[in-house]
Amino acid sequence: MGEPEWMPRAVRAARSLKAVSAGQSGAGHCVYVILLHDARRPQSWGLYVGQTSRDPDWRFDQHKAGYKASGSVRRFGVRLLPELVDHLNPMRQWESLELEAALADTFRAAGVPWVEGGH
Repeated sequence: MGEPEWMPRAVRAARSLKAVSAGQSGAGHCVYVILLHDARRPQSWGLYVGQTSRDPDWRFDQHKAGYKASGSVRRFGVRLLPELVDHLNPMRQWESLELEAALADTFRAAGVPWVEGGH
């Protein structure tokens, strides 16, 4: 499995965002990004963007187990991509909601063909 051609653009896009509440007292929420792969799609690689008050690894396991799961992560989730969001986490809840949407929009603008989440 090779890296998608758009991954360097996605990394640059994610790193362009900042979290003003990162590391502050009460900052207990995280954004996370999951690599998706569906060989049946014309653009088989994609990204899922979410936010959580839990550990992102634990949240990924919940998705894969079907608990409060995104259908696309449950079926097509490959792995977490912490290198895209480590510079943002942890943050306050209000900002995690804003950055979840901003990340999804930024990935789309960077040419990622399949982006899920980012509600």
